[in-house]
Amino acid sequence: MDSLETELDRARELDVSELADAIETIGFECTRCGACCKSEADQREASSNVNGEAVSADDGGCGDDSTSERDGEDGTGDSEPHTATVFPDEIRRLQQAGDYDFRDVARPMPYGIEETPDGPQGETFEWALQTDDCGDCTFYDESDGVGACTVHEDRPLICQTYPFSVAVGGTSQPMGEAVDSEGMVRAHECEGLGRDISRKDAEELAVALKERAIRELEEAIGVRENYEPTAVEGVVVHDSEGQKRPDGREL
Repeated sequence: MDSLETELDRARELDVSELADAIETIGFECTRCGACCKSEADQREASSNVNGEAVSADDGGCGDDSTSERDGEDGTGDSEPHTATVFPDEIRRLQQAGDYDFRDVARPMPYGIEETPDGPQGETFEWALQTDDCGDCTFYDESDGVGACTVHEDRPLICQTYPFSVAVGGTSQPMGEAVDSEGMVRAHECEGLGRDISRKDAEELAVALKERAIRELEEAIGVRENYEPTAVEGVVVHDSEGQKRPDGREL
């Protein structure tokens, strides 16, 4: 297995033009279905039935198996809340863009955290975008079945580049395994795949895709270099800047 530094060199050498070629070949157009912003439950069921009436997500319906993950606490339902990795500087940018508190923007990635009689405990190594009581991204808004991102201009790289990733070791694959690939580009489940995309849009996606791959590896290296075992109660998030509490405060 190559080192993270070797994979970072590979990411930095990615050819944007070749990535754009691959994106064009696969094809993509966002249909604003919102599936990539929703919990697993809302992806399966666009509406809930309350008192015999269909209630859409924007009317407050979540479905019986919806869950909530707040401040690092795991939901108890059968579905998984939306999980999208967000970097520390992206959290700050979102905070500044909307004058949000830290926990309005991000939460500890749930992997590695357990519920105990004394509350959530454990260590994790990433931040995820915050979710609402339905398990959807807190910045997702839907009206008449059309989805929108309320922080679109400041959205994280993982949101800018979905449904694509690159085949470089140490980088993430959002929303499960790839369903298509071309060269170094992998495509993940999305109803917008296979649609025509302009060269300009493909190139913009390619630039963001390369940047995300580089940032993911830089973050992973930073986490490794700054990691220190902790012996404190509660939840600790190890990121490239050190050890933090769920509200972003440094230990």
